[in-house]
Amino acid sequence: MAKSTTSSHQPLAERLRPKNLGEVIGQQHLLGAGLPLRIAFESGEPHSCILWGPPGVGKTTIARLMAGSFDAHFITISAVLGGVKDIREAVEQATIWQAQGGRRTIVFVDEVHRFNKSQQDAFLPHVESGLFTFIGATTENPSFEVNSALLSRAVVYVLQPLTEADLKKIVARVISEHALPAIETIADEAVDRLVAYADGDARRLLNTLESLSVAARAEKITEVTDAWLLKVLGERLRRYDKGGEQFYDTISALHKSVRGSDPDAALYWFMRMLDGGAEPKYMARRLIRMASEDIGLADPRALRLALDAAEVYERLGSPEGELALAQCVVYLAVAPKSNALYKAFNEAKAFIKQDGTRPVPLHLRNAPTKLMKQLDYGKNYRYAHDEDGGFAAGENYFPEGMAAPGFYRPVNRGLEIRIADKLNELKAKNHQKN
Repeated sequence: MAKSTTSSHQPLAERLRPKNLGEVIGQQHLLGAGLPLRIAFESGEPHSCILWGPPGVGKTTIARLMAGSFDAHFITISAVLGGVKDIREAVEQATIWQAQGGRRTIVFVDEVHRFNKSQQDAFLPHVESGLFTFIGATTENPSFEVNSALLSRAVVYVLQPLTEADLKKIVARVISEHALPAIETIADEAVDRLVAYADGDARRLLNTLESLSVAARAEKITEVTDAWLLKVLGERLRRYDKGGEQFYDTISALHKSVRGSDPDAALYWFMRMLDGGAEPKYMARRLIRMASEDIGLADPRALRLALDAAEVYERLGSPEGELALAQCVVYLAVAPKSNALYKAFNEAKAFIKQDGTRPVPLHLRNAPTKLMKQLDYGKNYRYAHDEDGGFAAGENYFPEGMAAPGFYRPVNRGLEIRIADKLNELKAKNHQKN
């Protein structure tokens, strides 16, 4: 992100686009030393890949840096605006360049999921022949949106939203490099709010800063304070502050309404969050959590429905996919409630943390070699399927000397009523055997 020498008429996000890997902020799980994308850059040999991640996390930047690193011709196609004609022109250009000097060509397709199957298939013969290296960028799950033939010929790299620390580094660079002459300083509280508003999206952050610069120049303001930021960005930011107390209060209200089995209240808070700008994918993750924490095995279908709702949103996006999330909210609210699984998980976690590392009993150990069998690994193990009722009554599955801790205690609601009956029946058989 070196200080730009390009036209000031370019958008800030374009002027500050990284010129080399050292300037890239974020994605260190791929670009760090010894990690997949870094190795790809250092290999000197480009390969076809798909960059999957949310908006503003560096997909286009990485593709451009690949072209520069490999000294390749770079052709960009927008799947939103382009079609077969653009693909044909890219093939023609790559063929000419190959004939003239053998220089590599990289064809970058932005929003590749927007191309239909036949359009995606048009790339296949040229990727296979090595005419060009294909790089696709998508915000949607490639498993659903990219056809299998093209997917099998590309490595999928998953990019993550930028962290708060990453976004703060970007703000610091904008200020230190005087990329926005009208703004000299930004107060810490305003930085925090801007970072929360950007929600992992560097482009959104930079576009917001650029709009602030225009307003600051008009009002002859050189310092961005939190109060001025709220005034300029307006009611939407005021109502929904991803990094502030109101956001966490609202998600808490939603969670407690679901737990309290009030579908109307749950739907109210859910819609409040969507209306305020909450990221639906975040909401989907929270609903999946609620299904395990507050319903658990009282209704195992709740978790499946939450996962299905998240998948539907991945495929349809907004606003169509939001209805599936709303369906999940109502289902979770009316489902029977149990925190038995959640409590068992936490109790087991705490127990393991404070307990010693107990050895696995010999009869539970695997014995794939003759030596292990000679050492009595697996000796006297009772295969439950061969026992009466598929249950080895009286068998012990804990380390020697450890009493059964009783982590999981089903509640008297939903399916856990039947689970409790089953466990009591098995417990009685164990007592009879012992």
